[in-house]
Amino acid sequence: MIKFDFNTYMNSFINKNTMKKLLERKEDVFEKFNNSSMIGWTKEFNKALLADILELRDSIKEDADCLVVLGIGGSFLGSYALKEMFTKYFNDKSFEVIYAGFDLSSKYLSELVEYLEDKNFYVNVISKSGTTMETSIFYDALKTLMKRKYGAWEMKKRIIVTTDDSTGKLREEVISEGYRSFIIPDNIGGRYSLITAAHLLPLSFFLDINRLVNGFYDGLSLKDDAYNYACVRRYLFACKKYIENYCVYESNMYYYTEWLKQLFGETEGKNKQGIFPVSTVHTRDLHSLGQFIQEGNPIIFETFIKILNTKDFYVNNRNLDDINSVVLDSVVKAHYSGAVPCNIILMDEVNEKNIGMLCAFFMLSASYSGYLFDVEPFDQPGVEVYKKFVRDNLSSIE
Repeated sequence: MIKFDFNTYMNSFINKNTMKKLLERKEDVFEKFNNSSMIGWTKEFNKALLADILELRDSIKEDADCLVVLGIGGSFLGSYALKEMFTKYFNDKSFEVIYAGFDLSSKYLSELVEYLEDKNFYVNVISKSGTTMETSIFYDALKTLMKRKYGAWEMKKRIIVTTDDSTGKLREEVISEGYRSFIIPDNIGGRYSLITAAHLLPLSFFLDINRLVNGFYDGLSLKDDAYNYACVRRYLFACKKYIENYCVYESNMYYYTEWLKQLFGETEGKNKQGIFPVSTVHTRDLHSLGQFIQEGNPIIFETFIKILNTKDFYVNNRNLDDINSVVLDSVVKAHYSGAVPCNIILMDEVNEKNIGMLCAFFMLSASYSGYLFDVEPFDQPGVEVYKKFVRDNLSSIE
């Protein structure tokens, strides 16, 4: 169950006539969205893919101690976010999934190679272009280790490539070496690739991907709620509320807010437009950033994700979930009293269906937000600017 409240702690900030003008753009926004060539994530899902993924998962678990997932950005954040959400805080790690290739830390890479020396492992490298710098560097290092550890023939079955269907360096490697592979469809961009093999293979080790996919497609019916949320955000931006703070009350949802930051930041942040996404984990961050939000520069609005039931645990005959819920409600009222507009998204519990629906809701809303800001939601040209400088500067020292 998911419910949305974009009214109770928001209406007093909103001029109804101005909001009406945004709401009247719905037909135009929906038409642009439906005519986009990059909404493959809304199309019919190939259920055979799930069977292939689950079969591979079972064979990997029988044959290895761990899977190393190499990816960055849209190839990394979605599955890592849900992995954190669905994994126990204190886990015995009977089978381990390790994420890497998301930075350029020599310390992390050297310690990873050292750690894997005594591990029986597979590698899933994920890059649509096949040339992502951070992922490629880690991949090359692990291939060197695998050649020494396993030999070329055994290495073939231990590398799984997720990339473009027909082009790119990794696809060429699949063809030449015979590695197993999955595709990231041409009509799905990285930050919208949650319901593809790029994320579903790693996630199959943590949760029921059938239920996640079913929940996601149920969530595509939330288009009206998603549009309303997009309109509220666009209205607040016009009122100089330039920062949206995503608030969660479970530490294991922190990386979910990181996924949201990429989803909205890359989608809207063009042509000097867009809302800057940040996040806080409460109650921890109430003791650090709460003061600024309550009484600081009034450029922030907030979206709270409220979970009613996590795990019944009583301290002095009081349910900790109930205490956490009271704190959330109190913080919303306090921040609202300090002229901070607040949205509330309510879920009864964290499960695959609810999270699938929530992800679909946010992906729809981010897309609609892009059109409300009059930018193309599905590209990220600004990312290429720093990449060009890196390539030029690296070539000068080779």
